[in-house]
Amino acid sequence: QVQLVESGGGLVQPGGSLRLSCAASGRITSVGWFRQAVRKEREFVAAISWTTGRTIFADSAKGRFTISRDNTRNTVYLQMDLLKPEDTAVYYCAADVTPRDLFSPPSKDSKEYDYWGQGTQVTVSS
Repeated sequence: QVQLVESGGGLVQPGGSLRLSCAASGRITSVGWFRQAVRKEREFVAAISWTTGRTIFADSAKGRFTISRDNTRNTVYLQMDLLKPEDTAVYYCAADVTPRDLFSPPSKDSKEYDYWGQGTQVTVSS
């Protein structure tokens, strides 16, 4: 019903930038970006409401990352600036398809995000 494809990952030096893309198909209400480093738990990065454009950022991303959407292309972008080695991880986009009264950070288990992409690797290293 919903398919997501991430792209834009790669190797970048500390302080550099990358722009990730998440191309989506199907009806969605919001898109979130998550990341999972090697041998670590998945963590929330940022999210955007598909309908309103409201955004939410994890503390680790505030001031450095920007999330945006392009409705005509059904694509969500994650612009990552001032990258740090600790940003190294596989980045996933995920879609929520349920209309909700409030746009809020994801639950602990992210159950509201029903569909997930395959991920794109981001490596920040000198």
